[in-house]
Amino acid sequence: MNIGVAVVPPNTPLRLSLTHIPPSHALSPINNPTTQGRRRNLAVLSRKRNLDYHSSDWRVISETMESKGVSPEVNTSLYADIEPYNTGFLKVSDIHTVYYEQSGNPDGHPVVFLHGGPGGGTSSKNRKFFDPHFYRIILFDQRGAGKSTPHACLEENTTWKLIEDIEKLRTHLQVSEWLVFGGSWGSTLSLAYSESHPDKVTGLVLRGIFLLRKKEIDWFYEGGAAAIYPDAWEPFRDLIPESERGCFVDAYHKRLDSSDKETQYAAARAWTKWEMMTAHLLPNEATAGRGEDDRFCLAFARIENHYFVNKGFFSSDSYLLDNLEKIKHINTVIVQGRYDVCCPMMSAWDLHKAWPEADFRVVPDAGHSANEPGISKELVAATEKMKFIIKGGAP
Repeated sequence: MNIGVAVVPPNTPLRLSLTHIPPSHALSPINNPTTQGRRRNLAVLSRKRNLDYHSSDWRVISETMESKGVSPEVNTSLYADIEPYNTGFLKVSDIHTVYYEQSGNPDGHPVVFLHGGPGGGTSSKNRKFFDPHFYRIILFDQRGAGKSTPHACLEENTTWKLIEDIEKLRTHLQVSEWLVFGGSWGSTLSLAYSESHPDKVTGLVLRGIFLLRKKEIDWFYEGGAAAIYPDAWEPFRDLIPESERGCFVDAYHKRLDSSDKETQYAAARAWTKWEMMTAHLLPNEATAGRGEDDRFCLAFARIENHYFVNKGFFSSDSYLLDNLEKIKHINTVIVQGRYDVCCPMMSAWDLHKAWPEADFRVVPDAGHSANEPGISKELVAATEKMKFIIKGGAP
């Protein structure tokens, strides 16, 4: 079923558009008779109108929602700041220990937030995409990032080790299945995790799609994005002698892996500033300022570069697209900024063409960051959409 592309005009109230809701995989945290009854009622209502229960037609869904007393216009505002009710450290290997936290409703539907980078770590702002009365919000810092230890460590740090960690955390927290939410590298990891453990994923919310293919790396680090941000590119370029500019990723790897700490930090600052300066459609001083935080820069640059040098540890350049059949039954929302320079829309477009069943939302006045106003609105709307589905279509 091809639902096309939804381009959302600026300052337009978002309306809930439900797509691809197989009864066998409705987003219920448990086999609750009440939830099952609500799901049956929604299916019966659709059948009475001679309509397909899987229909993505907004009129059908709008009528269904209104008949149940639900406004078709949904919340798109970030939720208020909250504090975690539980924090901890989970030892996932002889080397690595990961930080995790839980906030929101301890009895709510679990959602795991997969941060970007890799190496970016989590932030208290990440909790604000989710209704804290409905969701059990789980954040964790991936190996070497944020509060996880050892800091900026590359040893035993691969995509597949991170997937193992996600499963260890799920088991540790006694979660049977969860909604998976990730942007940028978080979208990469969300897809890889879901393709490895589709039975544990009740839904996907993906932002700023990054499939970690060579053409995406080349676009950002070998001159493509430089045509749009030449002023930000030049400091990044100038750290590398002309004789080594055949591959900037490799040249930076040499410096980020140097035994000399000052060489490491200089490369880490330049690498991080380049990405932070291009993350928004318009200049953002707070994001750009992260390039001055040496601790953040070291983990962000070292881990990110390590993954890129190793091609994401995938067996082929098209690995994530090649394995999509494993997850096409999962309810999914894809949110993409039209003018994303870090993860250009070509990747989201390729994912959309390969997975037309997913709800594809293009924000016309946004770049890469989840904090872009249009992006954050769509992400909150997506979690609200998932909430409606989890409830079985009932208010």
